[in-house]
Amino acid sequence: MLKILIRFLFIFIVYQGSASAQSDTSLIKTYLKTLTKTPQFRNHTNIDQLNLTADYIKTIFEKSSDSVSAQEYHVDQKIYKNIICSFGTENKKRIIVGAHYDVCGDQEGADDNASGIVGLMELSRLLKGKKLNYRIDLVAYTLEEPPYFRTEFMGSYIHAKSLKESKAEVFGMISLEMIAYFKDEAKSQSYPLGILSVKYGNKGNYITLVKKFGSGEFVNQFSKNFKASKSILTKTFASPPSLPGIDFSDHLNYWKFDYDAMMITDTSFYRNKNYHQKTDTMETLDIPKMSKVIDGVYNGLISFNP
Repeated sequence: MLKILIRFLFIFIVYQGSASAQSDTSLIKTYLKTLTKTPQFRNHTNIDQLNLTADYIKTIFEKSSDSVSAQEYHVDQKIYKNIICSFGTENKKRIIVGAHYDVCGDQEGADDNASGIVGLMELSRLLKGKKLNYRIDLVAYTLEEPPYFRTEFMGSYIHAKSLKESKAEVFGMISLEMIAYFKDEAKSQSYPLGILSVKYGNKGNYITLVKKFGSGEFVNQFSKNFKASKSILTKTFASPPSLPGIDFSDHLNYWKFDYDAMMITDTSFYRNKNYHQKTDTMETLDIPKMSKVIDGVYNGLISFNP
């Protein structure tokens, strides 16, 4: 009986370990290096570099899905591209998971937002061959950063608008916006309102699920599933869209078209002082914790029950 019990415990531990350790940190490092250590910075003025980045993302996506496409559009006589990778295309209604690959100015943009793009890349690998009863679209956006932020030239605006115009059925959208910077030191986390530190603490050691008041069924269920995976310390933040920072990413455009949407973030400049600086490099990132965020997203997606 004791031997049977020991064997059962061993199998349980192995199973639990494999379930919680899905992402490949070696691949994550390779992806980050390729995205950030480039001849030119991937900002809107370096169109050739943006196109090379888009092509690289497309190549990675094509390893996992036979449904990969480029959504092209024109701005100032230049062609910019969203890259879309789909799974479960036999299903009608879909989930969108998106991140932007452009940067603000002359910087590598490791956390902002190569980390989110790498999240999409790893999700594509993890979703390969999975049987789904809903569709998942992974979308790599261009032109999220200034001078195009909050304009109709944002790649996410173009994509959200196309969904609305085609009358696509959408459960909801998840924006991966800076998911790799963590600090365990006291006072490493700040907030738009100082009083929030009483509830959320002053250590930047968690990932945040950001949603607005009145979020729909998809956002609420996904958030519950993400937290239930216990892959990483997670805190949920809900507020009016007017609070500074809550709409500082691509999910804002899905809100504009009345889709249920949320953001997953390390809280950006409220924690990472390298935000929009030349110091935003992959050497500053916490790869193991970043991998756990990706695991949480994956588990939240495959646990979704329409």
